[in-house]
Parts: sequence; C-alpha cells; structure tokens
Amino acid sequence: MTVAAPPAWESMPALMYHSVSAVGGPLGDLAVPRDRLAEQLGALAAAGYRLVGLSDALDRLERGSTEKLLAVTFDDGYRDFLTEAVPVLAEAGAGATLYASVGHLGERAGWLGRWAPDFGRLLTWAELAEVAAAGIEIGNHSLLHHPLDVLPPADLREETLRSKEELEQRLQRRVRSFAYPHGYNGARVRAAVLAAGHDNATEVGRRLHRPAERRFAVPRLQPTPAMTGADLVALVAGGGPPLVPRLKRLAQPGWRAVRRLARATGRNLT
Repeated sequence: MTVAAPPAWESMPALMYHSVSAVGGPLGDLAVPRDRLAEQLGALAAAGYRLVGLSDALDRLERGSTEKLLAVTFDDGYRDFLTEAVPVLAEAGAGATLYASVGHLGERAGWLGRWAPDFGRLLTWAELAEVAAAGIEIGNHSLLHHPLDVLPPADLREETLRSKEELEQRLQRRVRSFAYPHGYNGARVRAAVLAAGHDNATEVGRRLHRPAERRFAVPRLQPTPAMTGADLVALVAGGGPPLVPRLKRLAQPGWRAVRRLARATGRNLT
C-alpha cells in the first residue's frame, strides 16, 4: 500500500481586496489606495512571498511546491482595477485573481446601496477582456451578487452556471475559480459551484488556508487602507485573530435563517 506524502506546506494566506481607491464612510475598508496597495504588495514580496492568483497558488501547492505562496484576489470587478491595480501588480511582479459580478458589468454595484457612487462603477466587458489580456485570472462572482445560501435550487444554478458560461464565452478562456457573494456558502452552495464546473472557490474566512481544508471554501484575510506594508506582513504571518472565524461559523445558521426571511419579505439585509 502506497501512503501519500504529506503536503509540503502548513498554511497559505490569501488576500481579499475590493476597490483600489480612497473613500470614506462605512465602506472605507473596502477601498485601498494605489500607493498603499503598492506598499503592501512590495512588503509582502520583500518578506519572501510569491504573489499569485488563487488557482495558480492551489495548483503549485498540489504539485508539492515549497515556495512561500500567497494568493491575491479582488472581488466584484471595479473599474479602478484596470487603471490602478493592474500597473501595481505588474510593478510588483504579482499575479492575481479578479472575481467579476457578471450580471452587473458596466453598471454600478447595486449591493453597495447608497454608497455605490463612491467607487461602485464596475468594469465593462471590453475592460474585463483587457484585464484578462494582462495576465490576470478572471474568476466568477456569480450573476447578480445575491447571497447564494438562501436561494432556491433553480436560482442557485442560474447564479453559478450561467455566469460561468457567459464569462467563458465572452472571454474565450476557462473560468476555474468562484468567490461566494458576501462570503456566504454551505454544502449545497459548494456542490452547485462544483457542478457548474469550477475547481476551487473562496469565502471570506479571515484566516489562513490549511492543506486539510476544502478547496471550495478557501478563506481570505482582508487588507485595509489603514494597514502599512509591515502591518499586512504581520497579519499574514499571524493568520488573523483566531476567535473571529470560530464565532462567525457558530452564528452562520441563525443568520442564514434571518436572511432567508428577509429575502421572502423583500427586505435587504446585505
């Protein structure tokens, strides 16, 4: 009997960015200015991390890589990614995965509510193609950015499959990775994402990814504009506060019931 060799890695950090801009207000932590992004990525590279997209990182780990890997991801697909993030990533020699909300491309991110005008304009299809041509992995962030774990089966399939098919047809490239809108997922949602043809997916999580964990629930840490490069290196090394992910997992079933009721009554809690 052949026993598989254990993974050559203990944990892998993944980062979750959104907009590359400077805004105030309740959504300020979702926007990291270009200079701060450059500082953060530069500090991580100087600390010895190899900065790549999520699918690339997982592939390297499965091949037994002993590199100090870090996955860089951006959610939603804001227009500032093309003008601000792409040049910074190139300067840092970094790869990344950009998750596009397919049904909202070329529009404003309606799920941001009244703060959307601050940075909420999303890439057009033509601009998304430019991003892909720059070597950035394009991932799927669903069709309409709904919390997937409260959707009925037909809607869940539409959100996961139709969005993937449209991305692949328009960009003429395979779409492997999925990011759950708002981070919400469960066994039913993960099964739908797998059935749609993705081979990995990411949540929020706020901790490090470990080898024994699910490939369809890769957790991420969130950099904020207040973090210096040194702060982010320390966060990545420490893996974030250990109590937060545990509390979020315990609260998830109750919060899901509240959101399901809100959806049924037409209220928006997200």
